Amino acid sequence: MTTSRNRILELFQQQSDRYLSGEEICRDLGISRSAVWKQIRQLRQLGYEIEAVPSKGYALRSTPDALIPAAISTGLETDIVGRDIICLGRTDSTNTQARMLAEQGAVEGTVVIADQQSSGKGRMGRFWISPPAVNLYLSVVLKPVVPLRYATQLTFLTAVAVAEAIEESGDFSPQLKWPNDVLLGGKKVAGLLNELNAETEQIHFLVLGIGVNLNMPAEQFPADLRSPATSLLVERGEPVSRLSFTRTLLRRIDRLYALYMEKGFSPILSAWEKRCHMVGRRVEVDYQDYRLTGRVSGLDEVGALLLELPGGKTERVLAGDVRLLAEEE
Repeated sequence: MTTSRNRILELFQQQSDRYLSGEEICRDLGISRSAVWKQIRQLRQLGYEIEAVPSKGYALRSTPDALIPAAISTGLETDIVGRDIICLGRTDSTNTQARMLAEQGAVEGTVVIADQQSSGKGRMGRFWISPPAVNLYLSVVLKPVVPLRYATQLTFLTAVAVAEAIEESGDFSPQLKWPNDVLLGGKKVAGLLNELNAETEQIHFLVLGIGVNLNMPAEQFPADLRSPATSLLVERGEPVSRLSFTRTLLRRIDRLYALYMEKGFSPILSAWEKRCHMVGRRVEVDYQDYRLTGRVSGLDEVGALLLELPGGKTERVLAGDVRLLAEEE
């Protein structure tokens, strides 16, 4: 959705080497000079440094690393993801808010982002640590026209998108762990939680929930985490732009979603398996009251883990916590 504020930012990007006159902006947007000044003032309040010079016009000198709709959507150039972008300061959970919006008829591609979550959701009812101003907490509403049994495939699409965004953000080699963890150096850097609204064989909507540890320092991680965690800041030694990462991630999700709808799960699965170091390895799987040990042979067409048991039987695992085991001598 293009607003006057978004369009002004687009004009600044297109004419970054010169001043933009108030007359040019008025003519492009079809608004008055006082309306232009109002928009410039609001952009300054959001942290944009805009120089105003008499007889020359306006020049954008610096932009904040702020997650606001105008900054994210300007020049995003996606087809579906980001059709509507909602940024919240503090909320309970972006998944909860996205689900509410979807139930009220939100357009496909709606994105909900929060600076902080009070009740961030993790897998299997766990809590996702969500401090303010350092990480990315984001949910996307999608409405894929696919059989209900294939809804789980979107989790792997999301994981690949996050991994690609991390790779594009620096010299990183993320690994993917079944079913929905993204790791750096064996430590969790991102987690995913997809939630479904459906009946019989019809998917009404799917909420892709994503949490990525971007600029969280080591001392902010709780000591009682179930598994070691890290952030891009910890791994690289310097912060990344939350705005730039968010835009990259939305583009990646959009591209992979188009690929998925055109060619199905196969290219997504190939990209996922390329980054998963579990295939061919011995693992132990815990789920509720049972434990299985075997060798991972891959995933099936819905994303279930295929586990080759010691007796030669293959078990389809739909959920659980997976741990790599040391290979026997």
